[in-house]
Order: sequence, then C-alpha cells, then structure tokens
Amino acid sequence: MTEREENIDISLRPLVWMGDSRQNIREFPETVRISIGYALQLVQAGETPLEAKPFKGVGSGVYEIIKRYDTDTYRAVYAVKIGEKIYVLHAFQKKSKKGIKTPQADVDLIKQRYKDAVVREKSQ
Repeated sequence: MTEREENIDISLRPLVWMGDSRQNIREFPETVRISIGYALQLVQAGETPLEAKPFKGVGSGVYEIIKRYDTDTYRAVYAVKIGEKIYVLHAFQKKSKKGIKTPQADVDLIKQRYKDAVVREKSQ
C-alpha cells in the first residue's frame, strides 16, 4: 500500500425495517431501489442524503427520501434519533394526484410505526 492508498473504516448504524417497508422497497423499480438503498446507506454512515428532507408532524429526526421515476413518486420515511439504529418506518408509492401532501393513511401509519419503534428501542 502506498501513502496515497488508505483504508477508511466507516461503521454503519444498523437498519431496522418496520412493518412491510422492506418488502415495499423491493417492489419499487430497480432504479428507485438502488437510489433509495444508496441514500439509506449514507444515513447509516452518518450523512444526510441530498434527497432527504424532514418529515413533519411525527417527531424529531424523522426524514423522507423522495424519488421520482417516470410519472410516479416513491418515498421512504426513516427515523434517526431513536437509539443507535436507523428505523425505516414506511416505504410507499405516492398515488395521490392532489398536490404534494402525503395521504393521511400513510401519515397515520408512519406515526404508529414511530411509536412502535420507540417502544421497541426502550425494551432492548
């Protein structure tokens, strides 16, 4: 190894998939899966992806990754401030044609999974 070559050891925080979020991401188009997977790996390494923005109304440290593909929009919502793990709360294709607002059923599911993640973390 020369002076220019360095091994950089980056420890990744573990991901915890809540509900069917992992299965949902697996059903996304390949390009979307790769993009969201890379963004989540950045989160695991302590970075904030460019595609991530705060997801309001749930709790501190909850973000969403938004990926547009063809005429569809895909989202993955995750929490970073529950212990040392990254909790992927929900992944879904946004189907609402009315503006950018997340459908209430999805918001309710995210809120419930956030609460479940907090309980899960406290019990470990």
